Amino acid sequence: MTDARLPAVSADWSLERQHWVRGYFRVAGVDEAGRGAWAGPVTVAAVILPNTGAELPFADSKALGSARRTELAAEVRRVALAWAVEHAWPDEIEQLNILGATHAAAARALAALDPEPQALVTDYLRLRTPLPILAPPRADALSYSVAAASILAKTERDALMTRLDAEYPGYGFASHKGYGAPQHRAALAELGVSEVHRAGFRPVALALQRRILG
Repeated sequence: MTDARLPAVSADWSLERQHWVRGYFRVAGVDEAGRGAWAGPVTVAAVILPNTGAELPFADSKALGSARRTELAAEVRRVALAWAVEHAWPDEIEQLNILGATHAAAARALAALDPEPQALVTDYLRLRTPLPILAPPRADALSYSVAAASILAKTERDALMTRLDAEYPGYGFASHKGYGAPQHRAALAELGVSEVHRAGFRPVALALQRRILG
């Protein structure tokens, strides 16, 4: 859900153009989904769009309904020069912490792009990279490339969480996608912690502790 206190913005090529004028024309937008969830992976997408300067329909995935996101995800795959989606699962999150795991998934997504990017725009994700990078806040609402990445990351992760709902019934993953909904908290109390939960996240850790203490 978007914050009503923030001014309305729409995506364009302004951030990408800051790279284009320096001769970097293959600009990858990078965004993630699921960093704050209690279960499932954090998912990172990277997208290189053609630098045509044409108006595109892509917008911050949080401002779109599910059906529209699905439509636009197909459009991203159709028009992109390259795109990739990578996941960091709870064991990697536990090992690296959530920010480290997000960076690791982003590095894998960028490495999977063909052609390779020459520069990056991210949504406030300050990746360790030799590439020129712009990482302003709200880039998913400002940049076509980052908006496209946000759409892929969100739709891919939502589909994955729906599949996990069938594998781990009772938690409600298909509805809340692993986030801290009251239904999820109640399921943790009743069913305990599954192998796709993030043991280091406080609500999950507390549920584990209650189970251990009986």
